[in-house]
Amino acid sequence: MLNHKSVLITGGTGSFGKMFVKTILERYPQVKRIVIYSRGELKQYNMMQQYPKDKYPQLRFFIGDVRDGERLLRACEGIDVIIHAAAIKQVDTAEYNPDECIKTNIGGAENVINAALKAGVQHVVALSTDKACAPINLYGATKLCSDKLFVAANNISGSKNIKFSVVRYGNVMGSRGSVIPFFISKRDQGASELPITDMRMTRFNISLEAGVDLVMFAIGHHLGGEIFIPKIPSYKIGDVATAIAPNIKQVEIGIRPGEKLHEEMITATDALNTIDLGEYYAILPSVSFKHQKDEYIKHHNAVMVPEGFHYSSDSNDQWESVESIREKIVEFVDPNFTV
Repeated sequence: MLNHKSVLITGGTGSFGKMFVKTILERYPQVKRIVIYSRGELKQYNMMQQYPKDKYPQLRFFIGDVRDGERLLRACEGIDVIIHAAAIKQVDTAEYNPDECIKTNIGGAENVINAALKAGVQHVVALSTDKACAPINLYGATKLCSDKLFVAANNISGSKNIKFSVVRYGNVMGSRGSVIPFFISKRDQGASELPITDMRMTRFNISLEAGVDLVMFAIGHHLGGEIFIPKIPSYKIGDVATAIAPNIKQVEIGIRPGEKLHEEMITATDALNTIDLGEYYAILPSVSFKHQKDEYIKHHNAVMVPEGFHYSSDSNDQWESVESIREKIVEFVDPNFTV
């Protein structure tokens, strides 16, 4: 699929980008070029040490911001596939710096779309978040706008051979700033208490590897306009704390501004345009000038979800246990983890 292709990853020095590069090199040894596009000079330097030029000549590193449309267009020359992972992702940061979040998450999305159309790119897959579903914080709202832009981009592509789609998933295990490394750090520092926002809180759980697999699926199967959503387990925040530090007292501190008690990925209204692909769901575009709903269903060998369906972390039929959380921490976060 990616052999003899050129791939650009915005935000390519982040957790997802690094795992995606590793996966491409393992699965597609004949990939033509991988362009890491990001604004972090130090992160790029560190990544270059991991992938020295003499051993990995197919890797290229571009310093640039998705806000800079001209630089982005230059980086997209000769590119076949774009994975758009760059974003301002921290809820608190977005609430305190709303204009910066809008410029990156919405303006940056527009720049990626325009560069892809001008450069003759064939596939664009944008990363989204469960917070874009019925958003209550600015981060989620900007990602919903971004999702809408990428879905609608298929309607303005004209005769160009290009497809835009989106992948949406939940909390990534062990990602920067997430709860698992935070709890492990507090435990290892000798904390007497673990702060829990609310014992009722639930979240969707996914590994970086599964996130990469979802993007690979989208590249290989999308018609354009789908929002792909994985079927993944939920966890209770208290169970995560117990899995990491069973002997430390848990203290509720209340939900932070912009947080939900539970996350959704498909609302009952979204379900009117949602199909079940077996391993994944896909929300279809409500307005599409290229494909009808029955074409998507046939292409994906899918069925419509039942009327009234919704996909929420608290009503999920898959759940992580304390033991399964520990097993996944060892498998995906820290192989040396012990209780």
